[in-house]
Amino acid sequence: MTYQALQINKDDNGYHCTVQTLDDSPLPEGDVTVQVDYSTVNYKDGLAMTGKSPVVRKFPLTPGIDLAGTVTDSQHPLFKAGDKVVLNGWGVGESHSGGLAQKARLKGDWLIHLPSAFTPRQAMAIGTAGYTAMLCVMALQKHGVTPDKGDILVTGAGGGVGSVAIALLAKLGYRVVASTGRQHEADYLRQLGAADIMDRSELSAPGKPLAKERWAGVVDTVGSHTLANACASTKYGGVVTACGLAQGMDFPSSVAPFILRGVTLAGIDSVMAPRALREAAWARLAKDLDPAQLERMTREVGLADALALGSEILAGQVRGRVVVNVNA
Repeated sequence: MTYQALQINKDDNGYHCTVQTLDDSPLPEGDVTVQVDYSTVNYKDGLAMTGKSPVVRKFPLTPGIDLAGTVTDSQHPLFKAGDKVVLNGWGVGESHSGGLAQKARLKGDWLIHLPSAFTPRQAMAIGTAGYTAMLCVMALQKHGVTPDKGDILVTGAGGGVGSVAIALLAKLGYRVVASTGRQHEADYLRQLGAADIMDRSELSAPGKPLAKERWAGVVDTVGSHTLANACASTKYGGVVTACGLAQGMDFPSSVAPFILRGVTLAGIDSVMAPRALREAAWARLAKDLDPAQLERMTREVGLADALALGSEILAGQVRGRVVVNVNA
């Protein structure tokens, strides 16, 4: 049986990602085989497909850090043929062939059962981006940031993490300020629940160690000067969650917000998070994410169409979430 997959190769002709027809021989080791229904394209997938950053560790490799599908064969005790499953992260799409294919072989320890609240398509509309947004919201709440404490800043608001974070926070009663470089998306962001829109230029340049207190909490997907300025303008006792690096991996800040205002900087990792935390996040998504808002931020493409999205997502041209129907 053959199947279609995106495949990345690096050879004498350079680095390239194409649609290939494969048989089972390229499938990696694993104790669960999945017939993939849907995948998605995240920022890290864009890096992998374009080669803009060395996230791919072996060649050839199928990108796609997310997938939802049906188990066809399992030697893992938690899964059996016919089970609907979801995968996010675990190095899949980096060092282990991933979800932008019609078939995948994986370690069962990486999978969770698809929550009954979601279809496979909805699960990939959420994907790692939405699951990461939920981890950020959970971290804010864990550290005591309640709606009465003040505004929540969401940076990179037009992207996948930002879009889901806005929808979640607004439904939970928080007042959200969306930072974006795409002012033409202001109506979209307000429809998701943002109360105010600010231009990312207000945060993206070098700033002072401390600035006027503005935020009770922050969901930052950008890093670099944006994260530093977000910390500098967070209120006393506030919480900043850091989950992305769209502007850069650097953090040109000082200790001032942390030792003078008691600000907490909470790192959010979705790749290696343990099963219990993943299941808790997905349970919260089932409860706190409005399906209508999820649909509002989502569009669907076929497998071949996903190729162009790698460059687009890195250029900040992809709004919200993209579902990839790998069988279309």
